[in-house]
Amino acid sequence: MSGFEDLLTPAFSGDRRALAKLLTVVERGGAESRRLLSAVYPHSGKAHVVGVTGPPGAGKSTLVDRLIGRIRSDGAEVAALLVDPSSPFSGGAILGDRIRMQDRVSDAGVYARSMASRGHLGGVSDAAPKAAIVLDAAGFPYVLVETVGVGQAEVDIVESAQTTLVVLNPGWGDSIQAAKAGLLEIGDVFVVNKADRPGVEATVSDLNHMLHDGPEREWTPPVVTTVATTGTGVDELWEAVLSHQQHLAGVDGNAVERRRAERDLRVAMVELLQQRALDRIEESDIDGAVDEVAARRLDPWTAAERLLPG
Repeated sequence: MSGFEDLLTPAFSGDRRALAKLLTVVERGGAESRRLLSAVYPHSGKAHVVGVTGPPGAGKSTLVDRLIGRIRSDGAEVAALLVDPSSPFSGGAILGDRIRMQDRVSDAGVYARSMASRGHLGGVSDAAPKAAIVLDAAGFPYVLVETVGVGQAEVDIVESAQTTLVVLNPGWGDSIQAAKAGLLEIGDVFVVNKADRPGVEATVSDLNHMLHDGPEREWTPPVVTTVATTGTGVDELWEAVLSHQQHLAGVDGNAVERRRAERDLRVAMVELLQQRALDRIEESDIDGAVDEVAARRLDPWTAAERLLPG
């Protein structure tokens, strides 16, 4: 064996260094990443993936840290993927979450990994859902995925998580703003964090009103209040997550899994087609087309059709 194959057994036996190297392979992408995912995919499907999303400054990182502690208090292992803001030019990330969670490093039951968003506006690094598959296969029963926090565009997380937490703050906007927010459409549990601030009652009331408005649904998202800095409400939040997990298992778990499988397949198809396209086109031809598009002598769609004739 060579390459990542040598890392599989130790990584899945608790070697965190080997696991980190596997995730690096995933982040690099390419053929080796696809081979790795192909090898581990049959061993995945057991973890409950919890997405944590919401606007910037809502306190997601502190809340994730508290959730890790709550999960560990039950004796369960947990992995966290912390998607950091990154430059769309260099791909470099701040990786601040890793610094904030240093106190978890010594806990053998916790694995935390910061990942750059690489300018992906949906809030989730392209590699994060794939990394979650590796962590799932490695035996973690819970995987938390914290997103960048880019506001209303941040809805990609729902496609890679079974339970999505939407974290907001008191006074998060009036009913008109909230009604426009895509975040309201993806949440399974809503968290009003920093609930020690004024306006929490009005925010909770507005959310409950909007979530109960319209046709009846199989699962009505609960609204939980927390103060992440002190841990207040975290027990109630975790109970809401577990309730949603039970709901999925008893009602529409198969539909959720099929939706995730379809998403994974479509993403894999697009990635493979993109790679095959790049493999068959000369870089000089792309550069020439870019020059034509930049000069407005050609539009991007016609240029793409010429580079990739049917």
